[in-house]
Amino acid sequence: MDDAAALLPAEIIRTKRDGQALSAPQIEAFAEGLADPAGKGSWSEGQAAALAMAIFWRGMSRDETVALTRAFVGTGEVLRWDAAGLGDGHGPVIDKHSTGGVGDKVSLMLAPMLATCGAVVPMVSGRGLGHTGGTLDKLEALPGYAVLPSRATLLATLRTAGCAIVGASSELAPADRRLYAIRDVTATIESLPLITASILSKKLAAGLQALVLDVKLGSGAFMRTLPEARALAISLVQVAQGAGLPAVALITDMDRLLGHTAGNALELHEAIQFLTGREQEPRLLALTLALGAEALCLAGVAPDLAAATAKLRRALDGGEAAERFARMVVSLGGPADVLSYVPPPAPVQQPVAAPRAGVIKAVDVRALGLAVVTLGGGRRTPSDALDARVGLAQVLAPGREVAAGEALAVVHAADGAAAAVAAQAVMAAYSIGDEAVPQPALLRGRVAA
Repeated sequence: MDDAAALLPAEIIRTKRDGQALSAPQIEAFAEGLADPAGKGSWSEGQAAALAMAIFWRGMSRDETVALTRAFVGTGEVLRWDAAGLGDGHGPVIDKHSTGGVGDKVSLMLAPMLATCGAVVPMVSGRGLGHTGGTLDKLEALPGYAVLPSRATLLATLRTAGCAIVGASSELAPADRRLYAIRDVTATIESLPLITASILSKKLAAGLQALVLDVKLGSGAFMRTLPEARALAISLVQVAQGAGLPAVALITDMDRLLGHTAGNALELHEAIQFLTGREQEPRLLALTLALGAEALCLAGVAPDLAAATAKLRRALDGGEAAERFARMVVSLGGPADVLSYVPPPAPVQQPVAAPRAGVIKAVDVRALGLAVVTLGGGRRTPSDALDARVGLAQVLAPGREVAAGEALAVVHAADGAAAAVAAQAVMAAYSIGDEAVPQPALLRGRVAA
């Protein structure tokens, strides 16, 4: 086969389908085909889905994944902050990324906390994927908040607040942008190399100097077992290192909800309550501090984890992190009174009563995430509109004693029929027994280069 024929979509798909390694030119041809300026690309959606499925089943080597990541980056713009007008002497450009969890609102608190500690945080975030919520979807519950600001607005926000939680513009890794939407509806989300390339291409395009990764493990995560989660953490750190980006990954528990809420406006409200010191659920606080401390140490802002944690606590307890969050929101078009934000009430709020007294042994967190999707708080297709009001509140965690009839969670729904369906799903997600069972630790592992 000549070189030109090897670059045809069908031949690239066949190569991976048959378990062979893709060459760098084949990977570049795939990325370039996805990122066609006309928006359709020389690869059809069917062909892209076929290759995604072939990669899902056959995998990719580390070298292939590095090549795919670099190819995605090469289809768009790479931000250069030293020449972007941030001013002399700005802090290190750092970020955090989570592989996706139900109720995961850590980014909303961590970005302003890191900024308060002297970092610059252009946090390129995503929307909900499968059963997990998206940071951008939460922020869009705020009237006027621009998740895709102009370059001038982005720079002004970083100068004003030190952080900006925004989406990837069409100029950043556009090939991944198209494939991401296809993966969401073709059951290829969990592919290790595709997750790795998707995450890191946007982070590399954002011009970072350090990255901390939160790899979720458990019933609410895409990685259900420790070996799977560790394999992803190793892939992310090694591929980042291969592309010149210092990174560290923490493997963290997702066998329970993060915090007490799941749903866009409800989670945003919980994050603001956290920043203002009104309520800080212990595990949510511990995870935020752990990820932040790793980021500050990796970037050289703090000499060790203890010193980094102390800096983050001062940023939070002194109120400056909340103030920076408010400045970020205002600069990006959101309301000036964001620290007093109250979520819009859902028309129906239905408690889910425990069927018996006992101890909550386990919760199927993925089922809770899917319940939010069925309520309209997540997407079945990329074009679905979201209802920011809906979701789950006051969600009880494993290990908690409950009385018969006590609320396991409160469903926030648009109507009674939707509430009834979600309540049934929530009830089925809970396992209640007579005795407590051991619960997994929050931090399950760490991977560094």
